[in-house]
Amino acid sequence: MRTRPAALGVAAGVVLLVVGALLGRPDVAVLGAAPLVAGAWDLRRRPAGDLAVTISRPTLAANREAGSLRAAVQVSAPHGAVAALVGVRRAGRDAAEVLVRVDGRRELPLVVHTVRTGPQEVATVEVQGVGPGAASVSWPTEPVDRTALVLPLPVPLRDLPLPPRLHGLTGPHESRRPGEGGGLRDVHPFAPGDRLRRIDWRVTARRAPDLRELYVRREHAQAEANVLLVVDSRDDVGPDPWTWRGAEGPRPQDPTSLDLARQAAASLAQGYLALGDRVGLDDLGVRRRPLPPGGGRRQLDRIRHALALTRPAGDPRSRLRPPQIPSGALVVLFSTFLDDEASHVATQWRRAGHRVLAVDVLPSLRVRHLDLKERLALRFVMIAREDRLAALADHDVELVVWRDDPAVALARMSRRGRRRPGAGVPA
Repeated sequence: MRTRPAALGVAAGVVLLVVGALLGRPDVAVLGAAPLVAGAWDLRRRPAGDLAVTISRPTLAANREAGSLRAAVQVSAPHGAVAALVGVRRAGRDAAEVLVRVDGRRELPLVVHTVRTGPQEVATVEVQGVGPGAASVSWPTEPVDRTALVLPLPVPLRDLPLPPRLHGLTGPHESRRPGEGGGLRDVHPFAPGDRLRRIDWRVTARRAPDLRELYVRREHAQAEANVLLVVDSRDDVGPDPWTWRGAEGPRPQDPTSLDLARQAAASLAQGYLALGDRVGLDDLGVRRRPLPPGGGRRQLDRIRHALALTRPAGDPRSRLRPPQIPSGALVVLFSTFLDDEASHVATQWRRAGHRVLAVDVLPSLRVRHLDLKERLALRFVMIAREDRLAALADHDVELVVWRDDPAVALARMSRRGRRRPGAGVPA
């Protein structure tokens, strides 16, 4: 279609031509002939055809703080089009608008920086073609959008806590039962079933010089840990408390509590799986089959993919009992603890004899813009939350605040788990 300036130029040429003919002024008529000739020429070379726009599949190039989604916008224009006006929107807001030259086909790079994880919109693109001399433009194309599943990026952790009981006949950790591969357990007289290579000749020579009795060295067995990661997906709140009511979502540049939970769970999964332990995943907000404990690189990929798909799914039914977990497993619960559900199941797990770690994933709050009533309401909510965390500590549930330095807290808990009963350590 013609643009408004081109249409006004043709209309002005017609008016000048008519006025010059009526008044007998050839000079005025000549002035109107130029816009008419230009308009006819533009009409003849006006492009004919449809525009087409596609967005390639995005790839994620991530670092520790944020991720960058990289894609390509491909614009195909009909013969004669010289330019295209490309508009990009994200999260319902205009992100960029650029006029680019098009010679049949043009590919534009699209880079989106995000701090969020899980399924999200990459961008929505609309394109409008421009003819020669900007005398004609096309109707905007239908909006083309593209979504991507952003996996949580693990952060490296140092020492990690272990459950009180280890399983398996082999593994990366030293257990308390006798076996092979671990540290020295004791020196014992030779008995049926002991191997000859376990004989300690120095102890034998010291205790039985006449070799009437042989002494063997016995070791601790190696074993692996079972770790169950439990994510509370019922809450997905941002750092602005006034968005918690649900009328308006958190800002795109702010990571939410569920984003922190995904990152924390992926980081712990990577740390335990790198040691050779078995890690499983469950969701406290959804009634579905959990991901059973497993090991290896593929298990980490499965956990990251399952974490990326974790999201609030309506108002879940209250649980009468906590999810069943393997015997002697270490339970790590990721929650904001804004209600009693997560603290209740953590207490039940601890009473059943499991070691339970509660990871607080509530973001750092921004309260400067809140009015007096909102501050008072937030204070009541935070007082109730602090009471829940204090009750968890009374039940011997260990707390880790992820927004602080979690590596230090986890390393301290790992040293506590290595202490054996005896030497002033209560059983």
